Amino acid sequence: MANILVPLAQGCEELEAITIIDLMRRAGFNVVTASLDDQPVKASRGSVLIADTTIDQAIRHDYDMIVLPGGLPGADHLRDDARVQQKLKDMTVQDKFVAAICAAPRALAQAGLLKGKQVTSFPGALDGTPIDGMQYLEAPVVVDGKLVTSRGPGTAMDFALTLIELLGGKAKRKQVEEPLQRPAA
Repeated sequence: MANILVPLAQGCEELEAITIIDLMRRAGFNVVTASLDDQPVKASRGSVLIADTTIDQAIRHDYDMIVLPGGLPGADHLRDDARVQQKLKDMTVQDKFVAAICAAPRALAQAGLLKGKQVTSFPGALDGTPIDGMQYLEAPVVVDGKLVTSRGPGTAMDFALTLIELLGGKAKRKQVEEPLQRPAA
């Protein structure tokens, strides 16, 4: 079973966070949500999320993937948190999956993980961030090796399903996606 870390920062985008957590748990993955402090997380639209643990506890364990929900100021808190930054770097060195949606690719940029990569984000989220060799795409989800990025709340389901497929294969994705009753594209 895949182990997934989802850090939750104050001001995160709740639609993205819950979609990621819910779908990955439907896939049977072990999803650990971790707050940056010991308080309930007040998301960008006022929803209150209770994390499973704190980031201090969570970073002690090994994961197959780390997924960063976006939203502001949540994405900036992830970008500015030294513990999250170190975990992102560690996961990359260990050749594990690193994923971010919406404005959260800012945290990946801060960690130096976007150099020479194809990426996407919420429009404007990476503006003013010069990154050598980065190719910005306007696709809903971009996979470049073990780095996965996505655009925003409207792409959260495609993002989560892509992550499921990367970790569990096409059959696992189909198992999760079919009961969702998504219209055919």
